[in-house]
Amino acid sequence: MAQFAVIGLGTFGAAASIELIGFGHSVIGVDINPILVNKLADTLTYAAITDASDEQALQELNLQSCDAVLVGIGSNLEASILCVLHLKNMGIKDIWAKATSKSHHAILTRLGVSRIIHPEEEMGVKVAQTLNYPMIKEFMHIGGNVYIVDIEIISKTSGLSVGELLGDREEKGLVSVLLLRRKKELIYSVNADFTLETGDTLILAGSLGALKNIAPRF
Repeated sequence: MAQFAVIGLGTFGAAASIELIGFGHSVIGVDINPILVNKLADTLTYAAITDASDEQALQELNLQSCDAVLVGIGSNLEASILCVLHLKNMGIKDIWAKATSKSHHAILTRLGVSRIIHPEEEMGVKVAQTLNYPMIKEFMHIGGNVYIVDIEIISKTSGLSVGELLGDREEKGLVSVLLLRRKKELIYSVNADFTLETGDTLILAGSLGALKNIAPRF
């Protein structure tokens, strides 16, 4: 179990906090708004009404013990920047921060945060991908131009082998089969001759271009 701090308990921060708690982690939730803090007080490990732009107030929370700190402040640019600066001064190395504009992103980049998140943009991309390729149940960007996708096999592709479906893309290393889920069974050794059935879920990894090229086959 890891320990995280989430600063800013609006819609984004609250959702992240609750999800981390669900994974069994310890979460310190911080916000200047007592209504937001009280709403999550019984859910989080610790909830504090604190002005994140006040370095002394942040020091009192002992955030240095956290594995990572997520700054979810979006509406107040100054508070977000000051909060990140204070966390940096406190020696916290793993800082994730929400950005709401290009200028906000540019400043956070200069401050050297570990990761900058654009929740609305990322969700918009995910929704668009799902609308465009409804057979893709989930997808995840893992850095660079590499994505992992969760594809459900329907009657159109049932009976085909993995090799027939992917062509030579797997041989060329453009797309990799990570595993296949069939009902409750996870199958990790999936070769080109493996025959697919309706209801199977195929987990693939590859570049966005390669995955888009095979999407029409599904």
